[in-house]
Amino acid sequence: MNTVPLPVRAVMSSISTEPITPLLENRNLPAGKVELGRRLFHDKRLSADNSISCASCHDFAQGGSDGLETAIGYKNQRGPLNTPTVFNCSLSLAQFWDGRVASLEQQVSGPVHNPIEMATNWPDVITKLKRDKAFQRAFVKKYPRGFTEATIVDAIATFEKSLLTLHSPFDRYLLGDPSAISDDAADGYQLFKNLGCISCHQGSAVGGNMFQKFGVMEDYFCGEEANALTNKGRFNVTKRKSDLHRFKVPTLRNIALTAPYFHHGKTKTLREAIAIMAEHQLGTDLDETEIALIEAFLISLTGQIKKEWE
Repeated sequence: MNTVPLPVRAVMSSISTEPITPLLENRNLPAGKVELGRRLFHDKRLSADNSISCASCHDFAQGGSDGLETAIGYKNQRGPLNTPTVFNCSLSLAQFWDGRVASLEQQVSGPVHNPIEMATNWPDVITKLKRDKAFQRAFVKKYPRGFTEATIVDAIATFEKSLLTLHSPFDRYLLGDPSAISDDAADGYQLFKNLGCISCHQGSAVGGNMFQKFGVMEDYFCGEEANALTNKGRFNVTKRKSDLHRFKVPTLRNIALTAPYFHHGKTKTLREAIAIMAEHQLGTDLDETEIALIEAFLISLTGQIKKEWE
C-alpha cells in the first residue's frame, strides 16, 4: 500500500492536535520518599529467600522488563505471563495485563504474596527490614510510623511514579525539534496514524489507557489456546464474555527495549509484532518497507533511563 508522507522537517504548530502527547515530569513527588522507594524496589529482602527484588523482573537495562518470555521467580519457578515494563506504569488505567488492580499501590502486594514470584508476606518482610537499623532510621524520617505494609507500599509506588522516560526523540519532535527524528520515523508515524494503530496507542503513554481484544479483525487464538487461562485476559477478572481475550493495551514507549512481546512473550522481534498487529487488529498485511517505517517510529519512542533509578 502507498504511504502518505509527513512533511518531515515542518515544526508542529500545536502538539494539542496530535493524538500522542509528550511525557512531562511529575514534579509533585516527595524526593525523600522516592529515594526510599528506590531502595526498597532493589531490596531482595522483599522475597522469601532474599533472592529476588522488584528490579529482578523489572530490569532498567532491559527497558523496565526482564527480556524473558515469562518471568522467573522464587526457586526458579516460571510465571505464566510476560513481564510488563515498569517504566511509565503510573500512566496506565490499571495494572497487570488483565487490569485486575486499579493502582500501583494495589499492585505492589501482588508479587510479594504470589507463591511463584516473591513467595512471602508483609510481616516477614517487615521483620527483616527492622533488623537494618540504619535503613529504619532513614525510613522513619519520612514515615514516622516506620515499616508497615502501608508505608512500604507507598514508598515503592511513589518511586514507580517517578519512572517516566522523558526526552525521547519523538517527544523532542512533538515539542518542536524537527531534526529529532529521521524521515523514516516521521513517515512511520504518519503511517501509524493512517492505518488506525493510533486508535489504541495514543496519549502520553502511547497506550495503557484501554482494554482491547487481541484479534479484533482476525482471531489470534485458536484451538486449545483460546481456552487457556493465560489467554483469556480480562475475562478472568470480570467473567464477562465480552472481555474474553481482552488485555490492557500496552504502552509503546521504549518498546524497542522490551522484547519479547505480547502477554505470552512468544513474539521475539518488533517487526514480527508489528506484522501481527496489522493482521489481527487492523485486518491488513504490511510489506517490509511499511514495517520498517513503523519500526523506525517506534524506536523513536525510546526515552531517557536515569542512572539514579538504579
